[in-house]
Amino acid sequence: MDRQDIQGDQGEDGGRAAPWDAAAVLVRAAQDGDALAMDELLTLVTPYVTRLCRPIAPHDVADAVQESLLAVFKGLRTLRDPQAFYGWVRTATVREAVRVARRAPAEEPADPADLARLGGLRADADGELPADVRDVLARLPVRHRAVLVLRELEGLDEATVAGLLGVPQGTVKSRLSRARSSFRKAWSR
Repeated sequence: MDRQDIQGDQGEDGGRAAPWDAAAVLVRAAQDGDALAMDELLTLVTPYVTRLCRPIAPHDVADAVQESLLAVFKGLRTLRDPQAFYGWVRTATVREAVRVARRAPAEEPADPADLARLGGLRADADGELPADVRDVLARLPVRHRAVLVLRELEGLDEATVAGLLGVPQGTVKSRLSRARSSFRKAWSR
């Protein structure tokens, strides 16, 4: 996630405090048992978690978000570096969204006639993907959806994507190539 994607609190001097700094304060308080801090922290990351879950688990977005937030809630005490909160949330969210998506009934293969162009795989100003891109992603296999979301939307490098998904980097490269190929073929028709 890009740092400018996270909104921070106003600092004393009127400037923007880094959002990971603001979250770190809440993380520490929540780890010390402050229920209000935990509630505020979960509220803070829910839009980000939802934005990640929507394209990875499009048929079960609510379940994926709930499972992801539950994983954050349960695992927060294990987070050693509060400054790493957003990266840690991303890892938990991707893991849970992929798990939820795999529980879904058999995935429909992508229909090339309905695929959107690869260049359109960008969120608009409010973080929402265009409806046609969401439709396309919903029909791709979860392994391709996850790779495309992490690489194209989140802008992560292949090594980071491999670590998040728990697969070798070569697997990420081949999945990404196949997923991009589906978009390119449809665009050329």
